[in-house]
Order: sequence, then C-alpha cells, then structure tokens
Amino acid sequence: MALVDPSLAQEAATAATDAAAAAPEAVAEAAAAVATTAAKAPELVISKADDTWVLVSTILVFMMSVPALALFYGGMVRTKNMLSVLTQVLAIQCVVMIIWFIYGYSLAFTAGSGASAPFVGGFDRLFLSGVDVSTAAATFTPGVAIHELTFICFQMTFATLTTALAIGAFAERMKFTAVLAFAVLWPTLVYFPVAHMVWSNPGPADLALNNEAALAASGFGFQMGALDFAGGTVVHINAGLAGLIGALLVGRRIGYGKEPMPPHSLTLTMVGAALLWVGWFGFNAGSALEASGTASLAMLNTFIATAGAGLAWLLVEWLFKGKPSLLGLASGVVAGLVAVTPAAGFAGPAGALILGLVAGAVCFFFCTAVKSALGYDDTLDVFGVHAIGGILGAIGTGIVAAPIYGGTGVTDYTKCEIVNGVLTANCPIGEYDLAAQVLIQLKNIALTGGWTIVGSVIVFLIISVIIGLRVSTEKEREGLDISEHGERAYNM
Repeated sequence: MALVDPSLAQEAATAATDAAAAAPEAVAEAAAAVATTAAKAPELVISKADDTWVLVSTILVFMMSVPALALFYGGMVRTKNMLSVLTQVLAIQCVVMIIWFIYGYSLAFTAGSGASAPFVGGFDRLFLSGVDVSTAAATFTPGVAIHELTFICFQMTFATLTTALAIGAFAERMKFTAVLAFAVLWPTLVYFPVAHMVWSNPGPADLALNNEAALAASGFGFQMGALDFAGGTVVHINAGLAGLIGALLVGRRIGYGKEPMPPHSLTLTMVGAALLWVGWFGFNAGSALEASGTASLAMLNTFIATAGAGLAWLLVEWLFKGKPSLLGLASGVVAGLVAVTPAAGFAGPAGALILGLVAGAVCFFFCTAVKSALGYDDTLDVFGVHAIGGILGAIGTGIVAAPIYGGTGVTDYTKCEIVNGVLTANCPIGEYDLAAQVLIQLKNIALTGGWTIVGSVIVFLIISVIIGLRVSTEKEREGLDISEHGERAYNM
C-alpha cells in the first residue's frame, strides 16, 4: 500500500473537513492521512555499534575469498594446478576492488535514470564522488545508519567473492589473461546490475514516507518484493550459472571422464571449508547491517542449516556410495551455507534446518547423477552447489519466511508509527501471502538467471574473440602452475 504523497497534504486536510459531518471513521482516516503527509524522516544517526559489527563482518567476508575459497578450491584441483587457483583467486580480489572503487559501487547502489533505472544504477558515486568520513548509509531501521564507507567496503567483498566463485567451474584450463578479463567484464555486465536489481533502494524512511517514489527509484527485483537477505540470487545463482556457461564454452579438461582427477589435498579443502563457514557469519549476520536480533537469528540459522546440509550429504552419499567422504561432508557444508543465505534473516531455526537438509540431498544428486548424465565438466561443482543451492534457498525463503512456519515475515514500512510528526522505528510486520511470495521468488530467480546467462555468454564470447579462453593442449598437460606462472605450489 502506498502512502499519500506529501504534495497532497492540503487536499487531505480539505477532505478531512468535508468528511467531518459524514462519519467518525472518515474523519479518522483523513486525519491519519494529514499526519502521514506532514511526517518527517528521523535524522540519520550513525551507530558506532552497528558500524563496528559491519566492519568486522567485512573482514570475515573478505576472508571467505582469501584464504578460504582459495584453499577450498585449490585443494580439489590436481597438484600441477594448485598455485594457479591461488593466483587467480587473489588476483580477482585486486581487480574487482579497483573497478568497484571506480564505478562498481555507483552502478550497483545509486539510483539510475530513465528506462534503465530499475536494472542498473548511475554514476553519482563514480570514483566514490561525494563520499567522505561523514556520509551515512541507511540500515533497515528508520533513523539508524552506518558510515557509507563501511557499507562500500562490505558490499565490495561480496563483489570480489562472487566473481572468484565462478572460476571454480572452469579451473585447470583457462588462460590467466582470460581470467583477468573475466574479472573486469563479468562484474560490469552481470554482477553490478543484478546487485542493483535485487538490493538497491532508497532506505526505510523513504519507503515509509514516499513509498511509490521510493519504489520507482529501487531495483526491479526489489520493486517486485523479492526476498534475498544476503545473496542467494545476487551471489550464488549468479556465480553458479556463470560458472556453468564458462565450463560449457571452454570445454572439458583433457582426459575428463577417462583419467582419474582426484583432489590433491583434501586437508586443504577441509581447512578452506571451515574458514568459509566462519567467514559466512559475516556474510549472513553482517547483512543485517545492525548488531541486532536479526543478526543473531542469521547467525543461528547459519549454524543450523549448514550442519543439516553437511549431515544430509554425508548420509545420502553413505547410502548410495557405501562410504561417507570428507569431500562430500565439506561440499554439503557449503551447500547448506548457500541455501540459507537468502533466508538467513527471515527463517526460524526449524525452517533453516529444513532448507539445509533439502539442499544437502539435492545438491549431492546434481553434483553426481545429473552431472554424470549430462557430461559437463564443472571442475569444482560450482553449478551443482551454488546455482542449485541458491535456487533452493531462494524458493525456500518464500516459504520459511512465513510467520506461520516460524519465520519473521516482512516489515511493512508504510505503516511505521509517527510520533509528534516524526517517523519512528516502530514498523510492524505486514500481512504475508505465502503463495504470492513464492511466485515473486520464482520471478526473481528467472530475472537473475536470464540476465546472468545472457550476460555471461556475451562476456565469454568477447574474451574468446580478443584473447582466447583456453590454454594450449601442451600447457594444460604440463599444468597451469608452470605454464602460466613459472612456479610450483610445491617444490619437493
């Protein structure tokens, strides 16, 4: 429901006078309209506690890339390609951070213009123009803020991690120059627009006081009402589909399906998975943007769903393959982390557990039976874990967020309390239509998936024409450590 526009205050007051003789209910409604239109947004106050929590969360999310993802991926490739994976992940961090500073943040989190506004931001924050140590970024509570610089750093780590996630699908065979080009082109054409569509909005005060205008200035997915607490669509479906497109266009590794290609160090993969789990608390609980009960709920759900998924994968693998493996357990843990991400701040613990159990079993099926049947070479199961886990989580969020299933529901900012003409932080939970929300979630998945597939195909085709995607047969057989970087991960 949209609130009355402030410009219509006088008309509302007139309506109140005319209706005075009609019915007490009409008087009350008109008076409420006058109060609403006259209300002011509370002054943004930067909370040191919230700012500190998001700063700490930023460090945790950065750790998810280096060293966590680098070790998790690196341990699963062959010895001759270990150093190449470490180098690619670390280099991607450097590249994406620079383009985030130059234009990425602006494209993702400022209001666009014209017909493209719902799909990509503008250039108001080019080179972080207008940002200094005093500028504030709104949280989810009217009047409460953190430093904009803190928010910029936090969201930057999401962009770097998502880009690095995708490369696991085509590891062990892509040119390093192609990886660097991917790190520039893919976030520009895919990640920044998707982040804008799902997350960009003017903040709770504007949503409360000028709802229709605020929604018009928001991303398309946000306008629809899509729920994605920490990146089920923005990060995981995005990266998983991009990885699959890359794996299909680059082609299978030499000897795939004919030669054994076991992980060279499950020890390092275990270390990486454990560090990912630790870092994910910043990813999920940090996305509350406040040191609040929502952050605590997201943290608990990140424990519960992940444990459920790890056990589900382990037990299903044990049942069908005869033995429970460390690789399976670690993969299940990551699948649970992925699935709970969009629901972390919306689900109750029971809903999070169900999400985890389902994700562990279904992702196992996609990473084994489906992958084997279709024959694609997704080196590190980026599609099977991240895209499938993200889809399950995004759909499941629409279900487990429902209050009848222990979820939090969704705040209705159009009904925030107004005291002495000032909007307060007392904003109620709105009515929840489960079927309608699931449909919205499906639409947002389709929006993200369509944009990612088309954008990723364009990116890989550009790289293919200008640079070429794949190393030569000789270099691939030798290993990318020596052929691309002139050094080895291990000298023994």
